[in-house]
Amino acid sequence: MEKFFNTAGPVREDSNYMIDPLKRINKDEIMMLIEQKKYFVLHAPRQTGKTSSLLALQNYINNEGKYKCLYINIETAQTARSDVSRGMKAILSALNRASFLTFKDDFFEEYLIDGIDRFGGDDVLNQVLSLWSLHSEKKVILLIDEIDALIGDTLISVLRQLRAGYTGRPDAFPQSVILCGVRDVRDYRIFSDKDQQIITGGSAFNIKATSLTVGDFSRQDIKTLYEEHTKETGQEFEKDVYDLAWEYTTGQPWLVNALAYETCFEDKVGRDRSKTITTHMYEAAKRNLILRRDTHIDQLADKLKEDRVRRVIEPMLEGEEFSENVFNTDIEYCKDLGLIKKTEDGYQIANAIYREIIPRELGYMTQLSLESKFKRKWYVNDDGTLNMEKLLTTFQQFFREHSESWLGRFQYEEAGPQLLLQAFLQRIINGGGQIDREYGLGKKRTDLYIRWPIIPDRFKNKNNDIPFPTFYNVDELQRIVIEIKLKHKNSFQKVIEDGLEQTVKYVDKTGAKDAYLIIFDQENDNWEERIFTRTEHFGQHEIVVYGM
Repeated sequence: MEKFFNTAGPVREDSNYMIDPLKRINKDEIMMLIEQKKYFVLHAPRQTGKTSSLLALQNYINNEGKYKCLYINIETAQTARSDVSRGMKAILSALNRASFLTFKDDFFEEYLIDGIDRFGGDDVLNQVLSLWSLHSEKKVILLIDEIDALIGDTLISVLRQLRAGYTGRPDAFPQSVILCGVRDVRDYRIFSDKDQQIITGGSAFNIKATSLTVGDFSRQDIKTLYEEHTKETGQEFEKDVYDLAWEYTTGQPWLVNALAYETCFEDKVGRDRSKTITTHMYEAAKRNLILRRDTHIDQLADKLKEDRVRRVIEPMLEGEEFSENVFNTDIEYCKDLGLIKKTEDGYQIANAIYREIIPRELGYMTQLSLESKFKRKWYVNDDGTLNMEKLLTTFQQFFREHSESWLGRFQYEEAGPQLLLQAFLQRIINGGGQIDREYGLGKKRTDLYIRWPIIPDRFKNKNNDIPFPTFYNVDELQRIVIEIKLKHKNSFQKVIEDGLEQTVKYVDKTGAKDAYLIIFDQENDNWEERIFTRTEHFGQHEIVVYGM
């Protein structure tokens, strides 16, 4: 069977293109911590290769022969919630199964049958791990995956039983334990069912020595991974695909693999191994991935509903700075989820795909609602170009009449004007174009870059639409830049001056022919002053300014 790009579960060397999982973690540091008998955390966002790295680490340690290393996944205990005895039975079952499959050892089976009765749910894990360590001829290493899937008292009990047994290591308890999950242990916020007190994971597991992460792919890793496919099949990638992959994903493994799978295995043209994978095909794959809302993307979008995420993401959508209501733990949480990253320019949305997903998800229901109000085709000129003046003038009037009621529908209300405009444009651009977005903390603006295909007649269907998968056959594109700014405390003239300069910089970056500056003035109640259209010049560039 031909190998393929993996998007679900651990990688398999016989089935998947892969980067060596042990190169994704700092193996030397991990082995040093194990030698020092440390307990520590390995965390990273979902679908980044944590489980693959742990399984590879288990094999590496066991093959070295000095220690006995066991990997277990305790996700099945999640449904026990705060039923400690039920949760511990699920964990004992995981230990029993993993030990038998890895070592053909049934040591845990006896305690799976009557361990809860003998030791009680609050001490059974401590007792059994102690007996296992005493029974083993070698010092034992325990790798616990999906630890943060546990809920309430079950999670508290696991952490505290590990802490209680810690002093018995390495003879009467595992020499080293690695807890693995999406979040660092400090971010486990546990409500005890008994007294409803919040207990942070850090306090319940204060024996943690350090926290390590599974790194994203580097630019070279992406190239190496994709070249595995070329070696296997002979199918080449255009050179620029590697740069595009980095821009879209910044190395997040699931996205890197999902885009390649979509291009090389889902796309009918891409399945022809004699065809080179082009940047146009890769762009189409990105669009399909976003529209399909695969589980990984859907889970990420669901996190946007959390207040602690909103506090971080909302100012980024506005281009403002963090407020005093944003805590460092909120920022770290969003970093752990893979939503944001820190760059030389400060905190930003992690990659181009997330920059598109976030406003689309937040404005999704608005976009659907707008479908009944604004039909397609009225915004396309006879020559196939997009009539931006007509579009923006229509939105301008819509915003004047309905902004008060529509903006209140957004959970991210402060970023409502940008989200409403993007939802409006997304509904239109879905007819065949594409919007790229740039925004971030302290940028004081949102940049939209629209590419609209000027469609040859041979590609049009009876409705004059063009299916997006054919988009990469279109050579002529209309390129449009829209700069969005919110007026806050600065003078209107200052906002326009800054906006013109910023718009021109984005025009130079993209090579767009048409440029528009949108200014939302939420401080002024006088609509006659707020609503205007005028043409400005900055250097050799002509920019149409719309007041909203």
